[in-house]
Amino acid sequence: RLVVAAPGDHRDPAKLVALINREGVDTLHFVPSMLQAFLQDEDVASCTSLKRIVCSGEALPADAQQQVFAKLPQAGLYNLYGPTEAAIDVTHWTCVEEGKGAVPIGRPIANLACYILDGNLEPVPVGVLGELYLAGKGLARGYHQRPGLTAERFVASPFVAGERMYRSGDLARYRADGVIEYAGRIDHQVKLRGLRIELGEIEARLLEHPWVREAAVLAVDGKQLVGYVVLESEGGDWREALAAHLAASLPEYMVPAQWLALERMPLSPNGKLERKA
Repeated sequence: RLVVAAPGDHRDPAKLVALINREGVDTLHFVPSMLQAFLQDEDVASCTSLKRIVCSGEALPADAQQQVFAKLPQAGLYNLYGPTEAAIDVTHWTCVEEGKGAVPIGRPIANLACYILDGNLEPVPVGVLGELYLAGKGLARGYHQRPGLTAERFVASPFVAGERMYRSGDLARYRADGVIEYAGRIDHQVKLRGLRIELGEIEARLLEHPWVREAAVLAVDGKQLVGYVVLESEGGDWREALAAHLAASLPEYMVPAQWLALERMPLSPNGKLERKA
């Protein structure tokens, strides 16, 4: 049985909690930004009918995972990844406590293959960032009446004769155990003072800090990095603490020069982080 929230109610955590309890909902599918908002409702732990929470559409922060474990321990949490061009979801991960700052996207589902490649379409070593390419039965034929874009994004595979691959535009790395970690969009790369910076890498490190619930980093006017955070708690000079936390694992040029604390991150109508707000 499918339960559909009233228009707009999907953005109201209290109404979602009431709907789940009234209808006995056992499965939810959230984008992570909406999951984080849902988890802040004071009555979320009353949703004992929940058995499965599925996330996709954005990177799943480790803090959101930990909150699900703490507030809804009876529910399994599943992190999926995939673009429309590959029939939506192509990798799967059952979330477990690993003590890490990032939630992986897992391994490819049946009949799909994932390759992490450099600019020459060569596989990168384990632990090294590259672009994620997808291949297999789920790929689209291309973009309707856009042959140029189709040729750019769907390329011949150098690994399997006659097979195509889709260039996802996403950065990823393989762990030693074969699990894939997502590291953000290639178009979230910026250059400051001639240095290439992965904004997603900075955000992932910020989310490892216990004071940070949500994080976004932007390059403002191409001149400096600004860190935006939703804080779980504050202690002393949080700006100095977060800068020191980043400096312990990242080069100096990847530490934001300015910081802003927000009550909540701006979301688009479909519940995703609105970076242009």
